[in-house]
Formats: sequence, C-alpha cells, structure tokens
Amino acid sequence: MSATVNVWDPYVRVFHWALAASFAVAWLTADELKDVHEFAGYAAGALVACRLVMGFAGSRYARFSQFVRSPAAVLSYARDMIGNRDRRYLGHNPLGAVMVLILMAGMAAIALTGWMQTTDAYWGVEWVEDVHETLADLLLLCVGLHLAGVLVESLRHHENLVKAMLTGRKRAPMPDDIA
Repeated sequence: MSATVNVWDPYVRVFHWALAASFAVAWLTADELKDVHEFAGYAAGALVACRLVMGFAGSRYARFSQFVRSPAAVLSYARDMIGNRDRRYLGHNPLGAVMVLILMAGMAAIALTGWMQTTDAYWGVEWVEDVHETLADLLLLCVGLHLAGVLVESLRHHENLVKAMLTGRKRAPMPDDIA
C-alpha cells in the first residue's frame, strides 16, 4: 500500500457533504415541502458563510490562498490538461478551484434569492423567483460538471477523489506533484 497524507480536514469534508446534501434536499423538495426546502436553503447559506471564514482561517488545504490561482494559471493548467501534461495537485487543481468558487457563489446566490422571497419587499416578485429557479438549474449543471471533473481527475491521476473526500487522505506527493 502506498503512503498517504492528510489533505482534507474534517471541517472541509463535513462542509462538502453537508452542502451536497443541502442542495439535494432543497432541489428535491422545491415544489412539495416548503418548510424542508427553506430549511435546506438556510443550511446551505450558513454552510457557505462558514466556509468563507474557513477559507481565510482554516487549515492549509482549506485556505483560498492555497488553491485559488490566477486566470493565467487556470488557462495554463487547462492547456496542460488538454495536452495530457497536467501535474497532480495534492489539494485542488486550478480548474477544481474555479469550480469550488462557482459552486459556492452559486449556492450563496440561490440562498439569497430564496431568502428574498420570504421578505415583504420581494414576496411574490416574479423576477426573484425566476432568478432563484434559473440559478438552481445552472448549479445543478455545475454539479454535473464537478462530478465529471472528479471522475476525469481520478482516472488521469489514478486516485479515488471521492474516497479522499471521505477519508481526508490522498496518495503522498511524488516529486513532480504540486503540494
């Protein structure tokens, strides 16, 4: 068995799976169980807010400064990936980091527009509901892209990333890997 190292701390893992569950519950209850839908939405919003704090004050691989890259670095990684020259990242690779930011921003926007619909100012305002539903549809598409990316990266780098997000452990870095 190859050596492994801790990458994803318990907070990051619980956040990840709780946010996935919150989105799934909110999606599945959108038209049927208003109270459950709203609770899941508030939970998702609270999770994103807490994750933002941990992005600045959390463990090494939870910090945005560790994985958020410049647009040039993201494009360079995408070119390397297309040319099958991409290096393995111990934390999020640059494209994965972009997806993290998209998913968090999307979830925050959905939670905000959902909350807006509960206020006197925006109760029954059609554009708010339309934006909320459109954002949810777009986020579902992004989740699909995220899952595809996890599958591709798992196959390319011979590493089960789902298992890593469950256990927190990844294969120890090789000399060419980016830790």
